[in-house]
Amino acid sequence: MPMRIVTVPLLLLLLLLTPVFLAAESSDQFELEIFGWVERVELLDGKFSMKAKLDSGAANSSLDATDIERFRRDGDRWVRFTVTDPETEEQVTLEKPLLRNVRIVRHGGEYQRRPVVMMPLCFGDRRREVEVNLIDRSNFIYPLLLGRSALEGYALIDSGQTFLFPPDCSGEEDGK
Repeated sequence: MPMRIVTVPLLLLLLLLTPVFLAAESSDQFELEIFGWVERVELLDGKFSMKAKLDSGAANSSLDATDIERFRRDGDRWVRFTVTDPETEEQVTLEKPLLRNVRIVRHGGEYQRRPVVMMPLCFGDRRREVEVNLIDRSNFIYPLLLGRSALEGYALIDSGQTFLFPPDCSGEEDGK
């Protein structure tokens, strides 16, 4: 009888810990980089370089955009917007397919409806397609905020550091 009492809890413990060991083993496939809480990011194939705040408290990413206009092209929803290089003040107007609209609740209980598009970004040594919502961020220090969805499986944030990885996607071939 005492043998059963010891064996059952031990067996249960092993069954409960197996997923933890498997998850740890599978996470070794992904090499997480440690980034500072502010990093430089390239947009538009390196044409623009801007400071981005990496924010694990934000689920989504936001990009400073002006002149945001939703429209239809061949029955599909698109959005036209302007992005400004914060260093040179050069402006580029882009047109992207609209993925969806998000509703962002503000501090006062008010909400904003923002368009979401895919943007290729280079941060660190990887180019990634990142979902960003478009909003005028001219009152913020950082024109780009990268949230958890952009960083997941790729980055850890060291809150005491900045600019640890300059963007360099020149050696990248397939966008991974």
